[in-house]
Amino acid sequence: MHRLIPAGCVLALSLSAPTLSAQDAGADNPAVRKLDRDIPRHKEFLKRIEQTKGVGDVVFLGDSITHGWEGQKAWQEHFGPFNPVNLGIGGDQTGHVLWRITDGHELDQLKPKAAVLMIGTNNTGNNSAEQIADGIKAIVEDLKKLKPDMKILVLGVFPRGSRNDADKETKTIPADKLNKKIGEINKIISKLDDGKTVFYKDIGKDFLEKDGGLSGAIMPDYLHLSAKGYQIWCDAIKSDLEKLTK
Repeated sequence: MHRLIPAGCVLALSLSAPTLSAQDAGADNPAVRKLDRDIPRHKEFLKRIEQTKGVGDVVFLGDSITHGWEGQKAWQEHFGPFNPVNLGIGGDQTGHVLWRITDGHELDQLKPKAAVLMIGTNNTGNNSAEQIADGIKAIVEDLKKLKPDMKILVLGVFPRGSRNDADKETKTIPADKLNKKIGEINKIISKLDDGKTVFYKDIGKDFLEKDGGLSGAIMPDYLHLSAKGYQIWCDAIKSDLEKLTK
């Protein structure tokens, strides 16, 4: 059974560098520069939120992995009571999410009790683990400013691997072949947990086999989740959301 990481990893002590706004840090780090996401799906979000009058206790922010909740049986069956709002867009990097919650105004009409953030995997090709972690930190800082009463559940970036490394018979990627940058990112962002507003949780191991390998049954392309994978995700955080939305 998972539990939220206890207080003790205080944000103010988590990073030795001074706290910078996303705009200030963006001068040196591409992962914290806002990237325009004024595309049809973003516009659809704004329209949908207006039509529902901003109803939603929990918002999910992320990329295609979050986007993929749409149509999943577990979404409505288990998250339905939270009136969840899916703000996931395929291909998003940290900079896109920064733009969407600020210049894109996706949260303006919402009054969520909690947000679930899982972002960063699309940055791994071009950014360092430290840069990506700073991008995630910038998002968290902006969320705190925009919605000071909202709790934030920061999820560790999910494990991923390359199809070329999968065993042809077992269709599983060995643990030592998984993307090592993911663990580096998660080690840094775990320190964002302040036990008050921001909570960190790494559910990555729940997707892995006993030997640490990644099965195609959970992630068919070793990145995106299957229905079974989404059920695992749901089971891993449902109790956390119940606590954070009280």
